[in-house]
Amino acid sequence: MPRILANDGIDAAGKAILQKAGIDVVTDKIPQEELAGRLQDFDGILVRSATTVRKELIDKVPNLKVIGRAGVGMDNIDVDYARSLNIQVINTPEASAQSVAELVFAQLFALARFIPDASRNMPDCDTKEKFNALKKTYSAGFELSGKTIGVIGFGSIGQSVARIALGLGMRVLPYRRSGGDILLDLQLHPSYGEIDMTLTLRTVGMEELLEYSDFITIHTPFKKGTPPLIGKQQIAAMKDKVVLVNTARGGVISETDLLEAIQSGKVAGAALDVFDGEPEINPDIRNNPMILSTPHIGGSTREAQERIGIELAEKVVRALLVFKN
Repeated sequence: MPRILANDGIDAAGKAILQKAGIDVVTDKIPQEELAGRLQDFDGILVRSATTVRKELIDKVPNLKVIGRAGVGMDNIDVDYARSLNIQVINTPEASAQSVAELVFAQLFALARFIPDASRNMPDCDTKEKFNALKKTYSAGFELSGKTIGVIGFGSIGQSVARIALGLGMRVLPYRRSGGDILLDLQLHPSYGEIDMTLTLRTVGMEELLEYSDFITIHTPFKKGTPPLIGKQQIAAMKDKVVLVNTARGGVISETDLLEAIQSGKVAGAALDVFDGEPEINPDIRNNPMILSTPHIGGSTREAQERIGIELAEKVVRALLVFKN
């Protein structure tokens, strides 16, 4: 019987699919430093972002047939090296897209209407004078409708962001390295029935995106140790009072340059779900009142976790069939 270690967990629906296919699923967490020794009894390992599967580990586990990543980014896996050894490496690029996209707009709405600060101050709002003062303080919000959002990286998540933005009446500037027009499928749900539409979006260059976007959200892979995609030079090319969102990977935006830009007023605010060096986060980032921080929860909804578990399990079953045949 094949054995799979779900070292960072797996949704019950995914586990059930694996078990139905005759695969023994172990969900006990094994510390990173013990994996090389204890993976000898497994045919595959499933991880999220907490566990890394590098060349050093792969070399010590010659029986490994499948490496699965519950999520999109596979920067914690030496993918090319594993595949060069005929190990199947799989991920779930579609399953969490909607959840991440909805978090982007939860963050943008919260920033636009000062919701976190207003909510924190409401418990002390126990007099008419305090209420009126608070109302005045937080009455300078702004709408998203009619604004321009630049989407850097236009895979599944970027496209989900675009669908929501278009529904809000925003202009969308998509950027991807390959360029070209993009066919974006829309499914609308009026009171009765469904309407399917396809829009053609023109991709833009990075320079155009930086110059014209009121909001910029990033959805690209990022390899640790490489220069930030957004740093001092890119921020200088942006509109004044731009708002930045990063739900992709820590390090994509230079945190040092971001703090300087917020201090100078060039950047009006930022929303970060990922951080450079997480879980150890720069306190200047955590404590900055103009930065809305969340603890890497982009794909962490009940619906996304179920979809991820199912998609990952089905791909693992297919991958193991390759070796069986």
